[in-house]
Amino acid sequence: MIRWVYAFVDRPRDRMAAAAAFWTAVTNTSLSAPRGEAGEFATFLPNDGEDACLKLQGVHESRGDHFDLAVERPRALADDAVALGAEVVAEHGSWLVLRSPAGQLFCVVPWHREYRRPPAVAGTRLDQIAIDIPAEAYEAEAEFWAELTGWTVERGSRPEFRVVQSPTDLPFRLLLHRLDEARPAGAHLDFACADRHATREAHEELGATFVADHGHWTVMRDPAGGTYCLTARNPATGRL
Repeated sequence: MIRWVYAFVDRPRDRMAAAAAFWTAVTNTSLSAPRGEAGEFATFLPNDGEDACLKLQGVHESRGDHFDLAVERPRALADDAVALGAEVVAEHGSWLVLRSPAGQLFCVVPWHREYRRPPAVAGTRLDQIAIDIPAEAYEAEAEFWAELTGWTVERGSRPEFRVVQSPTDLPFRLLLHRLDEARPAGAHLDFACADRHATREAHEELGATFVADHGHWTVMRDPAGGTYCLTARNPATGRL
């Protein structure tokens, strides 16, 4: 059973300060002390005592963000993932890096008793990890995440979307997005917004820039160059 989910903001190492300033502001968090051999990891710490669910990683190159699945027995979940078509990329003692069948990186890590989901912030909740999947790999990838998580799979608001709906006490769910173009899978983060236009204005004041509007969602770029989306979903329920 997946006990917790961490989403990672993966940004170039020379842009980590810009990423940290923006994401702490939009999530009402404080940044932990850096960790790692080169200080490449940090955690966004909620200011009201809830458990952290967002981290920052400085990377040399990235196809987007990634996420960690926290469980009581990481090796067992990694073995399940491999049996379903994933591959192990690296082992780091108690945690492992894997690649899904379509190429999305994720980690399996020990659960440290996290359970207090952070609240909505200024009418928004960072609650969705969107995996962008090439069409030829979509069905296999959708089956992989459904089987690995054991979560309910629902139809999304458009034919190219499926939602892998996590239990309500977990901080993130997965949105599987079928792409038209052929390219490696990648992930980004989505906010549920009570007022998407007001949120866009607030984020632009903090240095984000508008990329595109697609009806129910707006694509933005943060000051460190990474993309994310503002979606017209209820921050309490995650639904349109």
